[in-house]
Amino acid sequence: MELRRLGRSDILVPPLCIGGNVFGWTADEPTSFRLLDALFEAGFCFIDTADMYSRWVEGHVGGESEAIIGRWMKARGNRDRLVIATKVGADMGQGKVSLAPDHIKSAAEASLARLQTDYIDLYQSHWDDPDTPFEEVLGAYDELIRAGKVRIIGGSNLTAPRLFEALAVSTREKLPRYETLQPEYNLYARAGYEADIEAVCAASGLGVIPYFSLAAGFLTGKYRSAADAGKSVRGASLVEKYLNPRGERILAALDEVSAAHGATPTQVALAWVMARPSITAPIASASRVEQLGDLIASADLALTGAEMALLDTASAWKD
Repeated sequence: MELRRLGRSDILVPPLCIGGNVFGWTADEPTSFRLLDALFEAGFCFIDTADMYSRWVEGHVGGESEAIIGRWMKARGNRDRLVIATKVGADMGQGKVSLAPDHIKSAAEASLARLQTDYIDLYQSHWDDPDTPFEEVLGAYDELIRAGKVRIIGGSNLTAPRLFEALAVSTREKLPRYETLQPEYNLYARAGYEADIEAVCAASGLGVIPYFSLAAGFLTGKYRSAADAGKSVRGASLVEKYLNPRGERILAALDEVSAAHGATPTQVALAWVMARPSITAPIASASRVEQLGDLIASADLALTGAEMALLDTASAWKD
């Protein structure tokens, strides 16, 4: 399998990252173990999670996903063959986003404990915290890196100006820099990334690991009418947000390319993101073992230039 570099680091990853948001939420622990086993056996060793997964579930406090991944790694003894990414900064009960140095360092210790590991490969700022100067944020990460608890750092949900500022502070203060960025990006949600963030990432050699690569399931082709809203807990909001003329054009293009390859819309949608020149590894998740075939096959699906152009045109966000 093709391996890609995370930014300018020495960490190599597959072209698809496994999203851990479902572990402990729509996938219980036994199912999560089966999913992780199958994906690891297929060569997918890059897993993304966060300390706040899955705090939104009634009775959860956050850290459920990390804890499941930690128990799985301990049971399988495979930590040294994995690239584990997690995040800090989301509201964990403090009532706000926080990248205050003390919070970063205490949250890192909690994540390490739940993951049952001595180090985090990629530690990411989940959300921007404009109240904490980048000098302080990056200084806290510097301490963790020097202590051997974190290998590299990344940002998530940053605007282009804020990402540029963070990189400038790293250079000026000789502090660790964000090697990766995690933005929302998929065939439907293109504008937010392509308008200005992509140029900053490309110029700075950042790895890009976008989330919502399947537009929360819309690009699987599962939701094609208002009647499909009941197919999942998120169905109603997806139909309302995506099922419009542009969304219908995207689904039609996905159907056409899928038919040409004997593939599925899921495989094609992920293959399109993976083929974009600035993308390192899109994030995708599965709640059921039956869904894994699409994720695994997508990494081997090569789209032609004409097929990429067809999808680009159908999903165009500007004239």
